[in-house]
Amino acid sequence: MKPLAGVTVIELARVLAGPFADMILAELGATVIKVEQPGKGDETREFEPAVGDESAYYFAFNRAKRSITVDLRQPAGQEIVRRLAGRAEVVTENFPVGSLKRYGLDHEALRALYPRLIYVSCSGFGQTGPYAQRKGYDTIFQAMSGLMALTGEIGGGPVKPGLPIADLTSGLWIAIGVLAMLAGRARTGKGGYLDFSMLDSQVSMLTLPAARYFALGEVPPRLGTEHPGRVPSAAFQCRDGRWLHITCSDQHWAGLCRALGLADLAADPELAKNSGRVKRRDEVMARLRAAIADCENRDALVEVCLAADVPAGPVNAVDEVLADPHVVARGMVGSFDHPTVGKFPALLLPFKFTGFDQPELGRPPLLGEHTDAILAELGFAADEIARLHSDKVV
Repeated sequence: MKPLAGVTVIELARVLAGPFADMILAELGATVIKVEQPGKGDETREFEPAVGDESAYYFAFNRAKRSITVDLRQPAGQEIVRRLAGRAEVVTENFPVGSLKRYGLDHEALRALYPRLIYVSCSGFGQTGPYAQRKGYDTIFQAMSGLMALTGEIGGGPVKPGLPIADLTSGLWIAIGVLAMLAGRARTGKGGYLDFSMLDSQVSMLTLPAARYFALGEVPPRLGTEHPGRVPSAAFQCRDGRWLHITCSDQHWAGLCRALGLADLAADPELAKNSGRVKRRDEVMARLRAAIADCENRDALVEVCLAADVPAGPVNAVDEVLADPHVVARGMVGSFDHPTVGKFPALLLPFKFTGFDQPELGRPPLLGEHTDAILAELGFAADEIARLHSDKVV
C-alpha cells in the first residue's frame, strides 16, 4: 500500500506550485482529480517545450492525475465541483483572491457543506495584507523575498537561480501543509483551511541570512558560490575549464592543503580554524583558486580530494547529472508511456520507503480524459452526462 492510498484531492490549481504539490501527493498514492477548463485545460498544456502536440512542462507537474473538464462559470459546473468536494479529503486552488467566492466554491462555502474538508488556497501574497490583490510570478517572489538579492557574483548584480525556486519550494510547503492537516484531522475528525502565500514561503526560506541579520545586523552581500560563514566553500575552475565545488571544515583543511601542495597554508596556525580563514578570506581564496586553476583535470582533482577525505564534487550540467552512475543506481530517472507521445523520461520522487509501496511514475492525463468516468462515479446518468457535454459544462 502507498502511504496516501484512500486520500482524494480535488485540484483547482494550475501552472506550477499547486500542481507540483498535488503530483507529489498523487505519486504517494492519493487520487488527484484535476479540474481543467473545457477546450483548453491548464495553460501549461501549451507551454514550451513541446513534445509532439503535448507539453513537457505540463508533463513535469501533472503525472499520475485524472483530468475532468468543468466550466466553473456555469451553475451546473459549480455543482459538479461541490459533488467532487463531497467525496474528497482535500481541495487545492490558486485562483486570484476572492474569485472562487463568486462561484460559491470558496473555502467557507465548501467547508460549511463538508466540515471534514481540508481546503488549501495558494496565492502570491496570501488572503490578507496590503498586497493580497497583487498578482505575481516566481521571479517576483524571488525578488521581493530577498532571495534574488542574495544570489549573484561578488560585486555583481542580482541573479535569478536556474530553477523556478519559489514555485517549487511553494509546492513542497503545500504538500507538507496538506500532510500536516491530514494528520491533525485523523485525531480531531475536523478539516481546516490553509491560507498559503508564496511570498511567505520565500521569506521563510531566508533562514541563515535572517539569522545573521538578527545576530549581527548584517545584510549579507552576494558571494557567488562562496559561503558567508565557511572558508573554503566554493566552486573552483580547473585548467580544463570544468568546475568542482569544495566545502572544507577544520578537519579537512590540512588534507586539502596537502592535496594542492600548499604546505605553507597548512602550517599557518591561524588558518587551522575556520574563524581565521574567514578573517583572511580574500587571501585564502586567491591561493586556492590559483592552485586549482593549475590542476589539469577536474575529475582527477575530485578523486584526489576524496582520497584526502575532503568533501568535493563536480559541478555537473543537467546531462551529466542524469547520466551520473549514482543517480542511475538510485533509480531517479524513469519513464511513463503516454498514449500520443509514447515512452517519455521523467524524474521519480526522492523517496525510498520500507513498510510502504514505493512511489511510481504515473502518466499525465489527456485533457478531460476521465470526465465521463468521474461524472458517472458522482452518480450522473448517461443522459445527464450527454446534456452536460451539449451545454458545454464539461
